[in-house]
Amino acid sequence: MLTNIIPKLPMRDKSLTKEFYLTQLGFKDIGSHDFEGYLLIKKDNVEIHFFEFNGLDPKENYGQVYIRTNNIENLYQSMLDNKTEIHPNGTLKTQPWGQKEFALLDPDNNLLTFGQIIE
Repeated sequence: MLTNIIPKLPMRDKSLTKEFYLTQLGFKDIGSHDFEGYLLIKKDNVEIHFFEFNGLDPKENYGQVYIRTNNIENLYQSMLDNKTEIHPNGTLKTQPWGQKEFALLDPDNNLLTFGQIIE
């Protein structure tokens, strides 16, 4: 039986990635040890792992994660209040597939899309 999924995304600089996710997005570092080249973060019920990839060219990175939320309006406003850069093509909008979404890029161009089902 499947119980959970934890995406693993590439990062070039652990300290930069950690700073972005903790400061800009409100995640917490959950690594019980400081593993070299690996980072574990969590916010609410969402956990993401990162692996060091020094040769990563951000312009060629296609890492993506879709994160569901139950309060997209507040989350979006908190990102704006925190001066988190929203992707120019990813401002908050209702999509034809029944989701309200917005998106942003992390320092390594991993695309984070946040969405809420419209009921």
